[in-house]
Amino acid sequence: MSNLLKYTRHIPNGITLMNLLSGCLSIVAAFEGRLELAGVFIIISGVLDFFDGFTARLIGAYTQLGKELDSLSDVVSFGVAPAVILYHLLRQSLGLTPDQSIFDGHLLLLLPFAVAVFSSLRLGLFNIDERQTSSFIGLPTPANAFLIIGLVFGANSSWENIYNPIISSSTVLIVLSVVQSFLLVCELPMFSLKIKSLKPAIAYKQLTFLVGAILLIVVFRKASLSLVIVWYVVLSVFYYLFDKLIKKQV
Repeated sequence: MSNLLKYTRHIPNGITLMNLLSGCLSIVAAFEGRLELAGVFIIISGVLDFFDGFTARLIGAYTQLGKELDSLSDVVSFGVAPAVILYHLLRQSLGLTPDQSIFDGHLLLLLPFAVAVFSSLRLGLFNIDERQTSSFIGLPTPANAFLIIGLVFGANSSWENIYNPIISSSTVLIVLSVVQSFLLVCELPMFSLKIKSLKPAIAYKQLTFLVGAILLIVVFRKASLSLVIVWYVVLSVFYYLFDKLIKKQV
C-alpha cells in the first residue's frame, strides 16, 4: 500500500505537466496559423488545470512542488500561448508578410506579449496573496486566455460577421492586449465560480453567472466563449460596486 501511495502522489504533477505539454502544442499550432487548434489545446489545458488541483485534493497529495509546477505550466498555457495567438492575429490585421517581423521594426507586434508578461506577474502575485484563497483579485489567467481564443472560435462560426471585424482590426487587438494586461493585475475583486451552496442568498453571484452563461451558450454556441468571460467581468464589476454601496449605507 505504501508503494501505491508513493506513486499515486505524483498523479497531480503528471496532470500539471500534461497541461504544460498542451500549452506547448497550442503555441506550435498558433505559429503554424492553425488558430482554432491552438484554442482547442488551451481549452484542454484548462480542463487539465482543473483536474490537477481536484486530484491533489482528492488523494491528499497537495505539495509545494505541485504549486510551483502549476504556476509554471499556467504561464505557458494561459500566458504565452494566447499571446502567440494575439500576435498572429495582429500580424494578419497589419497585413504583414511572413518575412516581416518585430526585428524589422514592427514594434507593435510586441504588444500581444504583454499578455504573457502580465499573466506571469498575476500568477506570481496569486501565489503570495492571502486574499485570494476563496475569490480572485484581477482576472484569472485561464479566463483571460479563453477570452482570446473565443474570438478565434467566433470568427469561425455563424457569427463571423460580428467577430471578423474585431480580429481584423489592429486597433482593437492593440487595445485588447492593453486592457487584458490591466485586468490581470488590477485590484478588481472577482468572485469564485465554485458553487458551495444552492441557496440563492449565498450563491447568488455564481447562479446569476451560470444562468447568463447558459443563455449565451444556447444562443451563440461556438461563438459564446468570449461573451461568457465578458459576462463574468461585467458581473464582477457590478457586484463589486454593489457591495461597496451596501457597505456605505450600513
